[in-house]
Amino acid sequence: MSAVRTPEARPLRVRTPAAPRRRQRRGRLRHFGLFAAPGVTVYLCFVVAPIAVSFGYSLTNANPFNPPTRFTGLHNYDQLLHDPEFWTALRVTTVLTLIVTIVPNVAGLGIALLLDRRGKFYNALRSVFFTPVILSSVVVSIVWSRLLDAGGPVNEALRALGRHDPPGWLSDPAYALYAVASIISWQMLGFCVVVYLAGLQGIPQELMEAAELDRAGPVRRFRHVVWPLLAPALTVNTVVLLISAFKTYDYIKVITNGGPGAGTTATIAFDVLQTGFDANHVGYASAMAMAMLVIVAAATAVALRILRAREVNL
Repeated sequence: MSAVRTPEARPLRVRTPAAPRRRQRRGRLRHFGLFAAPGVTVYLCFVVAPIAVSFGYSLTNANPFNPPTRFTGLHNYDQLLHDPEFWTALRVTTVLTLIVTIVPNVAGLGIALLLDRRGKFYNALRSVFFTPVILSSVVVSIVWSRLLDAGGPVNEALRALGRHDPPGWLSDPAYALYAVASIISWQMLGFCVVVYLAGLQGIPQELMEAAELDRAGPVRRFRHVVWPLLAPALTVNTVVLLISAFKTYDYIKVITNGGPGAGTTATIAFDVLQTGFDANHVGYASAMAMAMLVIVAAATAVALRILRAREVNL
């Protein structure tokens, strides 16, 4: 006789009543709210609220020494579009941003490749390169102002080498902006080195060994293995440098105060604070600040889109 198979009993699905499900969702939302509340509160108070207040001021003729404050609509933005000083500041900021974004990235990558070795000597060198990053920007500005002064050590060294008429690094309009950009690049160099070193040390050794077995030379290994895997490090460095350079104020204030001449090194951030606190045109300064926010956000979004697409396509 053949055995009779009995159908297997399927497990019964116990449906949770609607009320307990709602309670579970409320409990999860409550826990999420408790954990997120501090961060959201700080973000709303110190980021969203100041932006909203600044936008409100930008629609007025706010001036604390010339009341009353009246609503002017988009008048400040229209004035901004026809203000030659704003366009000059935008050009200066763009040049400064390009230099500060490109130079530390390129130099930082080269130095990171040289320091990607084991040993106490290389560990000490890493500390040396990172030291400027932790210094105050004001301290760095004062030190370099003394070094690049007309009678400073740099020009004295050039005179000793036979250059009888060394350039005025901070007093000549042809050199001032590039000198300031070089100072900022020097301080940000250590940050790029550390980020690239972290990326280099995260590359699997198996890939490098496989490339060596395929008889790939140093250039090919860098091009086909190292450089593609450094895409996240490049994204971090580029975005951080772009945002930091575009809102530069302290270096300009301490080193050149916007000069030499009229607006030679004046960035948008410098003009915003000069207009708002020195000239007391709070409404117009707020409009400049909102324009700078939009430009920085757009440039950062474009950079992230391009660099992240490169990460995805690895």
